[in-house]
Amino acid sequence: MTQMKQETLRMTIKTCLAVFAVVFVILLTCNQRTMATEVTTSTTESIGTEDATQPLILSLTMDTGNDEGALSGTLQMLLVITVISLAPSILVMMTSFTRIIVVLHFVRTALGLTSTPPNNVLIGLSLFLTLFIMSPVFTKINSEALQPLSEGELTQEEALEAAMNPLRDFMINQTREQDVQLFLDIANIDSVNDWDDVPTTVIIPAFIISELRAAFIIGFLIYIPFIIIDMVVASTLMSMGMMMLPPTTISMPFKILLFIMADGWNLIIGQLVQSFVL
Repeated sequence: MTQMKQETLRMTIKTCLAVFAVVFVILLTCNQRTMATEVTTSTTESIGTEDATQPLILSLTMDTGNDEGALSGTLQMLLVITVISLAPSILVMMTSFTRIIVVLHFVRTALGLTSTPPNNVLIGLSLFLTLFIMSPVFTKINSEALQPLSEGELTQEEALEAAMNPLRDFMINQTREQDVQLFLDIANIDSVNDWDDVPTTVIIPAFIISELRAAFIIGFLIYIPFIIIDMVVASTLMSMGMMMLPPTTISMPFKILLFIMADGWNLIIGQLVQSFVL
């Protein structure tokens, strides 16, 4: 009797599910037909008395500016969006940002601090230091390229060349000749008499590796006193038989104390800013 009841219950459940599925399909079909009818009706009303079979023609017109070389509003907006999209790469790779952020990360690692100061603080400090160092270059770009371009005195190509000249001068002052020669040899460029003959595509990568080299040298010099503290603390703990105690746990307060007493941020930031040849 129990098995018969279970079989009856199963059949009832299957029948209910089948009925529910059929009703759901019918409702879905009706809904789709209703939506199609509404779309057709709205389209017909929008067309009005015109022929419904007439194709829709879309025309696009772009104004490239007047004869005086000034850019139209559309092209100016396109140019601004392009510059904004490339701004992070330009800021990181063609300014003093690379050396500053690498040195600050070396400082944090040498102190044994994994997240203090946090990354947002280091990046913000690097950005403001970059603006401070690059302010003469940015002022020159604004006066020689951006303002004449907005007033229509220069074309887009002339403004781009005028804006690159201050950046080239800044990068050339920070770049080693060995690094420039490396990329000249890779590019098979031999006829170079002065810096004006060096392409910008050669100066930029040479500037980047020169900045990385300078940042690693500064970071190594920062590491030396903190490594000495780690060695002294580790030797002291081993002589006391406390080999299971991590030396970094004991040495970190001493390193922070040394950094504070030596006014470390003032020394590092001051020497880092003065390391740039303007």
